[in-house]
Amino acid sequence: MGHSYQAVQWNPNKKRYDALLLVSVVLYLGVFLGVGFVWFPEATAETLLLRALGTAGFLALHVILCIGPLARLDRRWLPLLYNRRHLGVTMATLGLLHGGLALLQFHGFGDVSAFESLFTSNPRWGSLAQFPFQPLGAAALVILVLMAATSHDFWLANLTAPVWKALHMLVYVAYGLLVMHVALGALQVESSPIPLVLLGVGILTVGGLQVLAARKDRQVDGEIGVSPGSDTGWIDVCAIGEIEDGRARLVLASGERIAIFRDGDRYSALSAVCQHQNGPLGEGRIVDGLAVCPWHGFQYRPKCGRSPEPFQEVVPTFPLKIVEERLWLDPTPLPLGDESGSTSGGGIRA
Repeated sequence: MGHSYQAVQWNPNKKRYDALLLVSVVLYLGVFLGVGFVWFPEATAETLLLRALGTAGFLALHVILCIGPLARLDRRWLPLLYNRRHLGVTMATLGLLHGGLALLQFHGFGDVSAFESLFTSNPRWGSLAQFPFQPLGAAALVILVLMAATSHDFWLANLTAPVWKALHMLVYVAYGLLVMHVALGALQVESSPIPLVLLGVGILTVGGLQVLAARKDRQVDGEIGVSPGSDTGWIDVCAIGEIEDGRARLVLASGERIAIFRDGDRYSALSAVCQHQNGPLGEGRIVDGLAVCPWHGFQYRPKCGRSPEPFQEVVPTFPLKIVEERLWLDPTPLPLGDESGSTSGGGIRA
């Protein structure tokens, strides 16, 4: 995200995505309630609405967790990745509605406060069949709401990228808590195995896509290979002109992917990992003189690895040199933000 970023860009694609998301949520809730009244005539409207909201939010979380690996497996999924933030906020909103209704229905009319009742009404912590599963859902909801509240780039800039990424990696902790929340809850209230079967399908789908994406990453590393080096530590990358203009050649050195970008007759070496969400910066392209990550559009100056102001992300850069019409790379990173020229950084001209 660079100097041209605006807080809200209501372009036609975003409007269509948001409209489709809203319609999908309304249709899901409507169909769930309609089928529920037919199949479970003894269930109250409050109970069916509670389950509709909970399952809608849990399904949305599965979709969110699948989008990342799908985008790594096939670039055609990138449009969903661009808009995943809105789906995350929608998912957290569904979770809040589900949690608020559950708190009111099960704990809102006792002799103690609803929040105290949530954590004290069921003391059977040592029983699997009667385990107090509701606090697990509450803990997951806290994480998901914090993630939704800090999903804007304002918080990325003010929390700093490492803190922001650590917070948003807690989505996997929240997912684990929700899996236990659903599984333990189903054991207590459901006689049918269908909910647990569907839960297992969801877990296998999320886990399977993550494994496939990791295997593809390893395959890419294998295809990149390790370029031949010299006694001085420099690595022979390729001949001048072999890199497509505006794109990058990936090099694997010391277990790290390095992207050699070409912009006309200038070559620059950057870390191939975006500072935003570890996106594949090396699979991006040069646009208006900036290296652009294909995931969320974060931009970096090839010369120094810095994002345009007011953003403060920086990726490492590496020295390059040309010897006998071939590009050579020193895999030792330069100081962050180094803007010196020639073989000390800042890129070189062919």
